[in-house]
Amino acid sequence: MFAINGSASSNSTNLKLIELIAKLTETEFNLTIFNDLKSLPHFDPELSANNPPAAIVAFRKAIEESDGLIICTPEYVYSIPSGLKNAIEWCISTTVFTDKPIGLITAAAGGQKGHKELQLIMKTALTKFRDDTTLLIQGIKGKFDEQGNFTDIETHKRLTSFTTALIDLVQNR
Repeated sequence: MFAINGSASSNSTNLKLIELIAKLTETEFNLTIFNDLKSLPHFDPELSANNPPAAIVAFRKAIEESDGLIICTPEYVYSIPSGLKNAIEWCISTTVFTDKPIGLITAAAGGQKGHKELQLIMKTALTKFRDDTTLLIQGIKGKFDEQGNFTDIETHKRLTSFTTALIDLVQNR
C-alpha cells in the first residue's frame, strides 16, 4: 500500500492519521508513506508524457506497484491542497490510477467541499473506491492530545471501519 499525505505542514495531523492507519493495518499491509509533496516539481504538461523528471517517475512507479492507495489530506480554502493536486496532475497522463483501489480521507476543520472535490478527481482518474472507503473527519486538530495521541473514540471506530473496508476492497479487486 502507498499512502500520500496531502498536507505540507511539518506538524501534520494527516500524517498522524496515516501513521495510525499503518498500525491498524500492519498485519494486512506494508504501508509506504509519501510525506514530501514539496519535493515534486511544478506540473509541466510538456514533460508529463514524454520526459518526466526522475522524482515523478519514482512517484508514479510507487503508485503503480502498490496494491492500493490511501490519500489523507486537509482542505485548504474549500479545496484540496495545491501540492496534492500537482502530484495527481503528474499522474493523469498515465494509467497508474486506473482501477487502483483507494481510500480517501479528508481531515480538516470542515472539509466537506475538499472531500467532494477529492472524490470527483479520483473518480475521474478511474480509481476504485466505495462510500465506506472514503472518510471525512471534521475538527481533526481536537481529536489529538498534546502528546499527539489520537483520543476521539467515535472517530477511531470510524477509522477502523474505513480500514476494514479498504482491506476488503484491495483483497477483492
